[in-house]
Amino acid sequence: MSRSRRKTPIFGIANAPSEADDKRLWHKRWRSRERDQLASLPPDGDPLPVHRHSVSSTWDMAKDGKHWFDPYRQRAVAESIAAPRTKLKPERLALQARLLAKWRAK
Repeated sequence: MSRSRRKTPIFGIANAPSEADDKRLWHKRWRSRERDQLASLPPDGDPLPVHRHSVSSTWDMAKDGKHWFDPYRQRAVAESIAAPRTKLKPERLALQARLLAKWRAK
């Protein structure tokens, strides 16, 4: 699928490619707390669910959320990045094309 592109240009705000490890650790911690709570319950007690914010925070993970990157702004941003890096027009256009292709492929 070399010509595929993102339908919705939403990107993570960080260099981390994935949050899979963070989510795995979070769920492991959460299940552990649930197990401990169930083990310490009296026979006639009602279990209270462990709240997800008591175990972890989304701000502790590798990405800090997601951001919409407007397709109409992508060309302007590519031009502003390429302009100070080179004075030759063909080079500048090639750099802009690489940036746009990179953003659309993600």
